[in-house]
Amino acid sequence: MNFAERLLAWHATHGRHDLPWQVHDPYRVWLSEIMLQQTQVTTVIPYYARFLARFPDVAALASAPLDDVLALWSGLGYYSRARNLHAAAVMVMERFGGAFPADPALLAELPGIGRSTAAAIAAFSFSVRSPILDGNVKRVLARWAGIDGFTGEKAIESRLWQLAQTLLPANAEDMPAYTQAQMDLGATVCTPRKPACLACPVAEDCVARLTGRQHELPTPKPRKPLPQRHTVMLLIRDAEHRLLLERRAPTGIWGGLWCLPEVDSTLTAETTALAQLGLTLQTEPALPDFVHVFTHFRLTVTPLPARAVGIGPLRDTDRLRWFTRAEALSAGIPTPLRRLLA
Repeated sequence: MNFAERLLAWHATHGRHDLPWQVHDPYRVWLSEIMLQQTQVTTVIPYYARFLARFPDVAALASAPLDDVLALWSGLGYYSRARNLHAAAVMVMERFGGAFPADPALLAELPGIGRSTAAAIAAFSFSVRSPILDGNVKRVLARWAGIDGFTGEKAIESRLWQLAQTLLPANAEDMPAYTQAQMDLGATVCTPRKPACLACPVAEDCVARLTGRQHELPTPKPRKPLPQRHTVMLLIRDAEHRLLLERRAPTGIWGGLWCLPEVDSTLTAETTALAQLGLTLQTEPALPDFVHVFTHFRLTVTPLPARAVGIGPLRDTDRLRWFTRAEALSAGIPTPLRRLLA
């Protein structure tokens, strides 16, 4: 049997068949694919269920306020996915009349959908013969074909795309199972560490196994030390014990979320708050620092409690708002703030 036939036979017995998004509904498939980007299945499942309960179809998602989407996404991380999810839903309604296109090239034009995600949606929903190349598939193919080099490099990635295309099953009706089989093989057998080669359906001609290089392939990304950053977050409360939150810009870290106002230093917090927020503060001793690690840097946060005195109207009510603790916890806020409030 060829590569695809072996994966299909293995998947019929050993693959995952009970995931909640294994349906031929492109909306549900798309939602799961976006959530599963850089997030594990066990983490995604409860978020997926809550999203479907609140936004059962693309029309409901497109018509919802972005704040509602961000609030339901809170804690899942990589918030640009939520913003793109909402923007893509609007685009599906406006450009495609509420129906997801079957063509991967058109799907890839939607915000937040790359080539591999588009191919997965097309394969699962419409049985389109188009290869995927997510992290699991890159690892499987790099080991099976013995391809050296970091898979994120353009030349190596191009080679993997070409290989993935040649391995597709001949029959289009096999595409949903084959696509899932690739994901399952990488997630459960050909894992980053301690791959279960004895359980692998393609181990017989896997170059990495035959040469004892399972732990060398795929070639790791060259490591660089994470840059260090520091910020002071102001925990400003008014006489009613409400907390002042500031909506961040739409792009960048925590884009569009409600966050604590930030200043560069505890020493300049009061003067900066007066200039930027229009508030007179009485600061209190800082709370212990904590560290939040992003993909590209480590952020050390100093929480600084403060009381607002002589409060007048906020300068920018679109950007600044007073929240009760319950209101803040139900809004779209980043994980570090949620931990502080808890």
